[in-house]
Amino acid sequence: MLDCYREQSLSQGYGFDPDLRVHLGQYLSPRRTVTVPTLLMAVEDEPLTAPPEEMPAALTSRGLRLPHPDEWEHACGAGAATLFRWGNWCPLDRIPYGDKAGPQHQPNAFGLRIADSVYSAEVTSDPDAIYGGDGGEAVCGGYGTLLAWLPLATANHNPSVAEFVHGPDGEDMYEDFSTRPVIDLR
Repeated sequence: MLDCYREQSLSQGYGFDPDLRVHLGQYLSPRRTVTVPTLLMAVEDEPLTAPPEEMPAALTSRGLRLPHPDEWEHACGAGAATLFRWGNWCPLDRIPYGDKAGPQHQPNAFGLRIADSVYSAEVTSDPDAIYGGDGGEAVCGGYGTLLAWLPLATANHNPSVAEFVHGPDGEDMYEDFSTRPVIDLR
């Protein structure tokens, strides 16, 4: 069924690779087993107060740090091995932006408000891994229903958003991005 929506996106001139598995491989972290240290993560993200490269020092001064990508994914999915934090489905009859009743607006199983807006993009400790949204690229670009939901997938990290945030084009736009501070408990 997902291939049907992918085909719809491709027929409209959107999408990046005709093979859905190749496309998902570029935007989703591979399945793996990781051990996440004991930590507390903020229930809601907070806007960056400095450029991404300065955020580690800014957070350290408050006794906090940026989350590691594995920590962010684990927190988002609440340990579940599903595509989205709410399961392996999404309402393919609509896009997530403007969908006030969609599953993305419910807190996850850990009580976090996370990956709830395609316009949100959260910085992690890895400059290549930004999660929680794509800055609206898929929705504004009209990539089709399936690809509009993909930025909210637990393991979605869009390389072009990371390149933008950490590149010269995004250097004066850091306040449009956020992070989810972490406190180590070990």
